[in-house]
Amino acid sequence: MEIDGGLAVKVLTESGRTHARVSAGELRALVERIGGADDHFLVVQRIPDRPRVFIQTARDEDGAYDLQHRTGSVPHLWVTRVSDPGLVAEVMVRWARREDGWDAGVTWEREEFGLPEEPPALAAEVAAQAEGHVRELLRDGYLGIDAMIRETVYLLEDGEGSSPLSPAQARALVERLWLEQVDEQEAWTGPTDPDRLERAFAALEDAGIVARENFTCCRGCGMTEIGAEVDDESAVHGFVFFHHQGTRAAAEGHGLSLYYGGFDGSEQTTTAVGHEVVAALTSAGLSTEWDGDPGKAIDVTPLEWRKRLVG
Repeated sequence: MEIDGGLAVKVLTESGRTHARVSAGELRALVERIGGADDHFLVVQRIPDRPRVFIQTARDEDGAYDLQHRTGSVPHLWVTRVSDPGLVAEVMVRWARREDGWDAGVTWEREEFGLPEEPPALAAEVAAQAEGHVRELLRDGYLGIDAMIRETVYLLEDGEGSSPLSPAQARALVERLWLEQVDEQEAWTGPTDPDRLERAFAALEDAGIVARENFTCCRGCGMTEIGAEVDDESAVHGFVFFHHQGTRAAAEGHGLSLYYGGFDGSEQTTTAVGHEVVAALTSAGLSTEWDGDPGKAIDVTPLEWRKRLVG
């Protein structure tokens, strides 16, 4: 399966860097590259992520690849050893595309292991609170499974940092509700408004405007921290972002406020950047409310918030 020419996967490397929706050629290059310092393995997950469904490979000192895949919450992996990086890459690309017979060409062996014990059931009140938090985070749509687990445990902590929800209990809840949302979004047709927003932000990035979704907790923190997102000052002339609170407001049906400006601090630059942002949003099929005042946010409204989970 491919999305806009890219594979519907994300690739996690040993360095911690994530590559989303890579092309087949880019995935092959990543496979062939591994083996250097702090770059011995990579893990490929589907978009949207399905818990414990992945294919991964590691390269040893002899240059051979250990290739493994798992099909969900089952007590085993399928493993093989391959010397040809081209074959490893080809198998992984076929897996990413969900091709029939994707696993052909190598000899797989089944490696058994135990599954963790089921966590104890939650008290009804704790379960209701936790589920409410998880459903809000799912509607927001930006956190992956592991981050959502950590956030849910944190949100139930008392003033002393103790939580009635263990990570194992949170995982069981998050994964169940995550899969419900994944199944629901499979019925969504065409681009959603968050898809359009993502495309507008990508276009702005290409035009030299630092564009960040779901960035920091609030406007003040965003305005303070956006400068740290700049790698090459000569390549950018402005910024735009919305923050976590704005995401939640959009998910609750209240539209979305965007904050923008130029790095020189002038009203003239801020106004010019604002017009670029509005033009990109309009081109992507979104409506805005803004009167050209550089001191006012750009409101994206109306907005139907159906954010696709990635993981």
